[in-house]
Amino acid sequence: MRSRYTAYVMRDAAYLRASWHPRTCPPTVDLDAPVWMGLEVKSVHALDDDHAEVEFVARYRIGGGRAVRMRERSRFEREGGRWRYVDGDVI
Repeated sequence: MRSRYTAYVMRDAAYLRASWHPRTCPPTVDLDAPVWMGLEVKSVHALDDDHAEVEFVARYRIGGGRAVRMRERSRFEREGGRWRYVDGDVI
């Protein structure tokens, strides 16, 4: 989760796509809008050896507007020894 957040901050679309599960990876990743301001991982739950959920809060700002907090529960799956982002629910 932290490496994906860093990739968003650094606008590294190649890393984001490489760390996304192939069955849910979008054809393009839009990195233009927000300025990311911080990440707080709230919880990590291993569901089994190859599935986990991470709940986090990320703060960002668009343009000169106010900071926004986004809370998400993300699902990850281990594939080929690497954890890949599958999807998430904003909560």
